[in-house]
Amino acid sequence: MTRLLQAMAGAPHGGAEAFFERLAPALAKAGVEQRVLIRDNPKRAELLRSKGVDLTELPFGGALDLVTRWKLAQEIKRFRPEVVLSWMNRASKFVPKGDYVRVGRLGGYYDLKYYRGCDHLIGNTQDIRDWIVGQGWPAERAHYVPNFVAEPGLAQPLARASQDTPEGAPLIVAMGRLHPNKGFDVLLHALEKLHDAYLWIAGEGPLRTELSELAAHLSVRPRMRFLGWRDDVAALYAAADIFVCPSRHEPLGNVVIEAWAAAKPVVACASQGPRQLIRDGVDGLLVPVDDADALAAAIRRLMAEPDTARALAAAGRQAYEERFTQAAVVARYLEFFDTVKR
Repeated sequence: MTRLLQAMAGAPHGGAEAFFERLAPALAKAGVEQRVLIRDNPKRAELLRSKGVDLTELPFGGALDLVTRWKLAQEIKRFRPEVVLSWMNRASKFVPKGDYVRVGRLGGYYDLKYYRGCDHLIGNTQDIRDWIVGQGWPAERAHYVPNFVAEPGLAQPLARASQDTPEGAPLIVAMGRLHPNKGFDVLLHALEKLHDAYLWIAGEGPLRTELSELAAHLSVRPRMRFLGWRDDVAALYAAADIFVCPSRHEPLGNVVIEAWAAAKPVVACASQGPRQLIRDGVDGLLVPVDDADALAAAIRRLMAEPDTARALAAAGRQAYEERFTQAAVVARYLEFFDTVKR
């Protein structure tokens, strides 16, 4: 079994960070001997340790951070990994050369200058992998390995009364950072056209005040709730009638896979990730980016056609079971590690 060292210097929240928190324990459970280095984050450290992951916290600061460089080199010397997997730009630029295979994992279309020292690169979508090759990276050293999402199990829906939402009203749920890329302003404009629907948005970010003001301007504020960052996302999916991903830019779309796992019908704007995941009209509905009218029409269709909504949800659940379960993706990673070691 592979001796693996992982380095993650990500933010407190984010799609890549959430997947890392799932993958590290899953690899440990699969028997991978690993050492994990993370950017100082007591909450993440506690979570990973509670799942049996051996880790060290490091500053992962700026260019003059010599402490991280020295300690990371010491950890590598002690652990003697066969593979070092670094997550995104900051961690990748700290990994020194050594007698091991260096792998950079990309969850977006990042500048490859941070990965010059890597032997192999992983993209978590086929499109990102192809983009890496298009930047001049050797095709035989670029790989697609998808994410998996947690099995929601038998999560109880978050009570609508807890968010002052009527029991009989159609409930739309969306999740993500409150950032221009996520397109929540488009979703609010769509909500203006859906007079009987309610909306919950889980997430935080720099646009919180601006989006709240827009909701008030559109007179939809009484029918929508900003939930902030949540640890009970399975309960939110369980409560939803329809899940919406309105992103302008979305390299993957973990939220789409999570909604599929929860057997919820999905409407998404056709940004990079969702348009690769969703077969329009089969396991979800795709609409043009930045088109509030089309987004409202797609949501209204699912509200009016419950049979269509159920069929899309069932097909999405099937897609999850075939491609994005923990077992399927961990097997892909184990195969990848064995291949690059050779």
